[in-house]
Amino acid sequence: MPQEAADVETVAENDQRVRFARGRAVGLRNLEWSPHRQERKARLSSFRLAGRVTCLLRVGVTMSTRPPMRPPGNAPAVLLGFQPALALTGALCLRQNLGSSSPGKKQSKENTITINCVTFPHPDTMPEQQLLKPTEWSYCDYFWADKKDPQGNGTMAGFELLLQKQLKGKQMQKEMSEFIRERIKIEEEYAKNLAKLSQNSLAAQEEGSLGEAWAQVKKSLADEAEVHLKFSAKLHSEVEKPLMNFRENFKKDMKKCEHHITDLRKQLASRHAAVEKARKALTERQRDLEIKTQQLEIKLSNKTEEDIKKARRKSTQAGDDLMRCVDLYNQAQSKWFEEMVTTTLELERLEAERVEMIRQHLCQYTQLRHETDMFNQSTVEPVDQLLRKVDPAKDRELWVREHKTGNIRPVDMEI
Repeated sequence: MPQEAADVETVAENDQRVRFARGRAVGLRNLEWSPHRQERKARLSSFRLAGRVTCLLRVGVTMSTRPPMRPPGNAPAVLLGFQPALALTGALCLRQNLGSSSPGKKQSKENTITINCVTFPHPDTMPEQQLLKPTEWSYCDYFWADKKDPQGNGTMAGFELLLQKQLKGKQMQKEMSEFIRERIKIEEEYAKNLAKLSQNSLAAQEEGSLGEAWAQVKKSLADEAEVHLKFSAKLHSEVEKPLMNFRENFKKDMKKCEHHITDLRKQLASRHAAVEKARKALTERQRDLEIKTQQLEIKLSNKTEEDIKKARRKSTQAGDDLMRCVDLYNQAQSKWFEEMVTTTLELERLEAERVEMIRQHLCQYTQLRHETDMFNQSTVEPVDQLLRKVDPAKDRELWVREHKTGNIRPVDMEI
């Protein structure tokens, strides 16, 4: 009987130790790192960051071709988060979420999707986004995603498309200037030929009022030649030269702008790779902790408990490392986003300025053309006046008076 009592007591003690171990294992699992531990902190951080960028909506902007480190203002801000994600649409901030992502295309369990290291709201769960500049078709609203390169298998960043648009505009401006130069050459050649023709001696012996009108026709050619020479000179100084010299360093400035945004995108890709590495490390640490916890439920030993403590510390550290990497990723994407908004608005302003400049100089061309027509008209007005005075009878009288040989008419002969 005493032995049986001792056995029962031992079994009860072992059951109690097993229950204690299982309870402790459950507690250890509860102590595992979870992205939701700092969810409130991340959410508060996102709202603070969103508020900081929202100020771009309320401040006037003075932009240059070199993008500033922080947008000076008038740049509506949309924050695209990472893991967690941020998206500011007017005053709306999307909730942050942690989810798996990859450099390609991978969606989280909740409401974000990462494409080429940029995190967007998931299309199936995101709320309707308000455009930063509704009804304006602004660059800052429509060039966030990458586009498949039609000339290859890769992708082309939306910002690169905008740069190509700017460089194409510069090329079109150059070709317009070359077109005006050809127009100037034609005017100069035309003026030269008119002046040469005005010195021609053909029909120089025409007499009378018609001869005066003809002489005026030849003189009007010389006057018209002078008009066209002045027209070509004004075309050069007021149209061709401004078109050619407008933004001489534009390509160089665009290269600086491209390098700046490209560097930020590369930094974003690097931060994303660090997040993925940290996420993988956390998964491995959690798996190791789970294995050791299961071993504790089966095998009771001080060594297993020590291993669990170490595994728990490593798991917690891996979680902290992941949060740090996510924070750095968020900062990198926020900076890239802010520079994108500022720079795309600057490119938009530059394009509008280029179009307006060309429009004004083409208006100047048409104005000069109208003036040329007026001057040409003035050169032919004296010709019109003399042609109205041409009188064949008067011409005959003048010619007869000068060249008459006698007015006595012949009579019949007498025998």
